[in-house]
Amino acid sequence: MKMSKKHKVIIYGLLGLFSLYFLLPFVWVILSALKTQAEVFSFPPKIFPKVPQWHNFVDAWNSQPFGTYLMNSVIVTVMTTLGQLISCSLVAYGFARYDFKYKNILFVLLLATMMIPWDVTMIPLYMEFNLFGWINTLKPLIVPAFFGSAYYIFLLRQFLMNIPKDLENAARIDGANEFQIFFKIFVPIMKAPLILIAVLNILLVWNDYLGPLIYLQDQSKYTLALGLAAFKGVHTLQILPIMAITLVMIVPPVVVFLFAQKYIVEGTSGSIK
Repeated sequence: MKMSKKHKVIIYGLLGLFSLYFLLPFVWVILSALKTQAEVFSFPPKIFPKVPQWHNFVDAWNSQPFGTYLMNSVIVTVMTTLGQLISCSLVAYGFARYDFKYKNILFVLLLATMMIPWDVTMIPLYMEFNLFGWINTLKPLIVPAFFGSAYYIFLLRQFLMNIPKDLENAARIDGANEFQIFFKIFVPIMKAPLILIAVLNILLVWNDYLGPLIYLQDQSKYTLALGLAAFKGVHTLQILPIMAITLVMIVPPVVVFLFAQKYIVEGTSGSIK
C-alpha cells in the first residue's frame, strides 16, 4: 500500500524529533568543548561559544600521553577484530557446511557458554593469564579473540545455513579444494555479516573499560577508555578537557558505524531470513 504524502511528512517529522533527542547530548559535548571555562559555568547557560576555543583539544590531549593510549586502543581493536573474523568464520563454516559426530551437541555447548557471565570467569582468567606472565601486557585483551565468540559464530552459522549445498558441490566438481571453496566462494558471500561482526566488535573493544582495568597496571599500556577514566579522576572539576577527550573517543566508533551501517542492515537481515 502506497503511503500518502501527509503520512510521510508526519512519519519523517517524528523520526526527526527522535533523532534530535539522541543527537542533542552529542551536540552539547561538541559546543561545550569549544567554550571557555567561564562560559561552561555561566548561568543561564549559553548554547554557543562566543569564540571557539580549538586549543582546548590540544591542551587536553597534551596533558596526558593520549597518543600512547590511542595507539594501544587501535592495536587491541584491530587485532581482536581480526582474530574474531578469522576464528568465528572458520568455526561457523564447519558447523554450517559439514556433518560430523556430536555436531549438534557441540553447538549447544557452544551456545551455553553465552549464559556464563564474564564476572564468573574473571578470576580464573586472571589466574591463568598471570601463570602465563601476561599481566600488564596487551595479550589478555587480544589472544582470547582468536578463539572466537559464541554469539558471532551463531550469527555466521545461521547465515551460512541458508546457502544451498549445490554451490560447494559444483566447486568440488570443478576441482576446488576445501580451502579454495571457503576463501574464494564463502568469504565473499559472508561480506555483510563479517562487516557486521567487525563493527560490533570494534564498538565493544573500543569502549571496554573493565578488561584493561583488570589486566593493565603500567600507564604506558593503558587503552583510551582506561586513560580517559584515569584522566577524569585527576580532572574531576575541569569540564573542558574532559569534554574534549570524550569527544575524541566518541568520533572513531561513530565514523565506523556511519560507513558500515548499510552492511549492518544486510548482515542482520541475512542472518534471520
